[in-house]
Amino acid sequence: MKQSKQFALSTVALAVLTLVGQAQAAGQAAPQEGTNATVTQEIQQVVVTGTASASGTRKIDTAFSITTATEEQLKSASPSSTADVLKLVPGVYAEATGGQSGANVEVRGFPSGSDSPFVSVQLNGNPVYPVPVLSFFEGTSAFRLDDTIERVEVLRGGPSTIYSVGQPGATMNFILKKGDDVPERTIRLTTGTGNLRRGDVFLGGKLAEGWYGTIGGFYRKTDGVRDAQFPADDGGQLTATITRKLDGGEITAYVRATDEKNAFYTGVPLISSNEGRTITEFPGFDPLTGTLMSNELRHFTLDAAPGKTLERDLADGRGMKAAVWGVNYEQKVAGWDVSNKANYFDGDLNTIAMFTGNNPLTAAAYLAAANASYNPTAAATSGSITYVNGGGAVDPNQQVVQAGLWSVEKKLTSFTDELRVSREVFPGHTLTAGGYYANYKSDDEWYLGNSHLMTATPNARLIDVGLTNGTVVSRNGVDGPVNYAPQARYKGHNLALFIADEWKISDALRVDAGFRREKQSLKASISGLATGDTDNNPLTVYNNSTSMATSSFSPLERDDSASSFTAGGIYKLTRDSSVFVRANTGHTFIYFDDMRNAGSQAVLNDRNRIPTPKVTQYEAGFKTANSLYSAYINAFFTDFSGISFQQLLANGNVLYSVSGSRGHGVEFELALRPIKNLQLSLSGDYQKSEYKDNPTIAGNEVQRQPNLQFRFSPSYRIPLGDNNLKLYGTYTYIGDRWADQENRSYLPSYKTLDLGALFSIGDKWEVRVSATNLTDELGLTEGNSRLTGAQASGPINARPIFGRAVEASLLYRF
Repeated sequence: MKQSKQFALSTVALAVLTLVGQAQAAGQAAPQEGTNATVTQEIQQVVVTGTASASGTRKIDTAFSITTATEEQLKSASPSSTADVLKLVPGVYAEATGGQSGANVEVRGFPSGSDSPFVSVQLNGNPVYPVPVLSFFEGTSAFRLDDTIERVEVLRGGPSTIYSVGQPGATMNFILKKGDDVPERTIRLTTGTGNLRRGDVFLGGKLAEGWYGTIGGFYRKTDGVRDAQFPADDGGQLTATITRKLDGGEITAYVRATDEKNAFYTGVPLISSNEGRTITEFPGFDPLTGTLMSNELRHFTLDAAPGKTLERDLADGRGMKAAVWGVNYEQKVAGWDVSNKANYFDGDLNTIAMFTGNNPLTAAAYLAAANASYNPTAAATSGSITYVNGGGAVDPNQQVVQAGLWSVEKKLTSFTDELRVSREVFPGHTLTAGGYYANYKSDDEWYLGNSHLMTATPNARLIDVGLTNGTVVSRNGVDGPVNYAPQARYKGHNLALFIADEWKISDALRVDAGFRREKQSLKASISGLATGDTDNNPLTVYNNSTSMATSSFSPLERDDSASSFTAGGIYKLTRDSSVFVRANTGHTFIYFDDMRNAGSQAVLNDRNRIPTPKVTQYEAGFKTANSLYSAYINAFFTDFSGISFQQLLANGNVLYSVSGSRGHGVEFELALRPIKNLQLSLSGDYQKSEYKDNPTIAGNEVQRQPNLQFRFSPSYRIPLGDNNLKLYGTYTYIGDRWADQENRSYLPSYKTLDLGALFSIGDKWEVRVSATNLTDELGLTEGNSRLTGAQASGPINARPIFGRAVEASLLYRF
């Protein structure tokens, strides 16, 4: 790690010294010969996320940190999911190894242990769902990538605390293509690893005078890199927009409907040694392509209550059946810039998935433990342990694991609206005021636990266990009851008012400040819980303590208010280079799950137990772009307080804690173009973040965040007459991390290599071939989150990155 750290930091330091020294000397010099359209586009690129004006600001003129990616940059990155796009963003680490949904995303120094509470996903500036995270839901799960996306903008901190949902972490804004005078019509077919079959189509253009429209989408079916013996992804999406040009503005309406099943991957067996510093393959189990899921496990039954069983299908995974409708209006009216963005979201985002539990052990050890619990006077080997499918005794030395097959049904609806008005009240002085409203609901029905005993092999087999005293420990593989089965109905609404002021002091200096006041009101109705024996047979111990929702519901409610503030300034060194500073204070409110976990109105009202988290951030940065190089570099400091954590254990218990954190570091996006058609890019961050406020973990590193991560991405374009060949690749380094707050479970560093080629044949055809994790690197994104303490030596469960995957696509423009 030391060499990688020295390489990244020395590169950044050299870039800062060189570029700042050259900025003034460069002045207003004309672009160098050989400047291509891509470079010109970067220099002139306008961003709309985090800007006071709906029309946006040149990226290089913004006084905050923002990363952008065009459609081509997104395709070259070969993201495996929406969350995986965030690997392009310095200061963000996305654990996208669960598949299309259910990612864990950490933002620079912000303390989070799972999901993505500090990342908000937007479509055309509207939050897809106004709450960034709930249990079994995070924002990227409600979004799928396709050819209807023009670009993505990811704002980190800065003025995001003022606008829209007021996210203090990262705001990920996807911008849809809109039709224009030049029609765009494409068909793309893709195949690849896992028997991938995918088709994309996009049509866009002018409909009539002043009217423009688009329609597009995809359908795919694949077994996935990890073959579960059933489709990993199966379904598609359709998106349409219509735009009406107005005098001094436009109005755009859009709709996006998604119906897709997506398998969800959790841990697999591995071997840990050297206190977790060394991770190797578990005998007979390929950690890069294997999964415990199988056709034998695919269809399972939940023993929910006496006389009540529920059938579920693992192939449904963490899929999505939902639609979002939106309208964006922008126009200059009587000297005022008026903008209104509204949308409505309605969908089911259920989780039907496997969650691994205890570490692997031998079948003999499992049988011995069962006898100790239920047949203590007998020998440790008393009883039988057999396969469910086909019978036959299980070898006592066979490694076995327990995994829960869970069902969480979640129906989400929301409406959001943001209105802004801006006016230059006198030359160089622009005032912006507005309001934001969100109304949202979540109806939940959970069945957690439901442990199954199976072989620790790819595409596992289920196991039955019976003891000589008649005790049935496992039947049809089920060896544990549903241990947590709440039903709940939640609703909330937020109202915020904000005002921002921008003052152009001179042609070189501009400052701005903004203030936001927001109130949130939440209500919930949560079922009581009781335990019972669903078959009234004490010898069938696997269902003797089944959790069941009662007919009694507890009402809970809570109101919170908070203020946010931002102030910053930018100084132009030249037309295309600048330095900036930024400070902000922000917050996050509690979410529905905090209400459920509180258990009572008294605990919910206790601000010491469930506070409103607050964060303060400071940034200073440098930006420049020209034909030879571009650089976006910023140093940051974060101070976080009052965030409550919940860790759900394998036995259904929940651990609680309240902590804060403090962090600092540097983020960088650098590109060098030493000769025509060659670009060398380096992006990443170095940060140091530690917990504070909680004496049991104060001084420990914030969990799951690497101190150093970077991506080195060279690309070279070879003109071939009317054709072009682009070769590109990325070397990625992810530093070591701790999987837990106690810093006892170690996650080693890892590195990957991706390669790709794009062959453009005239104006009509494109052939793209790409490969990710070409070297089959074994890297972990997650330890065993269902257990506490140090990562054991010997067999463990953990979640690795995906193995080598190759894709090839053919695109035709017509």
